Amino acid sequence: MNFNHQINGSKLSIRLSGDLIGEDNGAAVIEIVNNAIQEKALTCIIDISELRYINSTGIGVLITILTKFRNKGGEVYLMKPSENVQKLLVITKLNAIFQIIQSEAEIAK
Repeated sequence: MNFNHQINGSKLSIRLSGDLIGEDNGAAVIEIVNNAIQEKALTCIIDISELRYINSTGIGVLITILTKFRNKGGEVYLMKPSENVQKLLVITKLNAIFQIIQSEAEIAK
């Protein structure tokens, strides 16, 4: 999996591509999230449009991010899931837990 991130004020944006299967990158993403929360980020937008596959460890990474932000009064948005990832979110009922958006404009100011 590849990823990049950007912090803009109270918003953390992360773009994931490839396969989210935990590996070492999962820990690196969690570390970025921890740092962003320490810098007072309250919104996390995870662009998963280029994510091909997520396994249970990858789902755990997403849930950890969600928990960390919600514990601080923040929110996590999954943006533009691919068809395969969208099906997985529905099957696992994670679509009821995560805010799923198609663009940043959908986030209430």
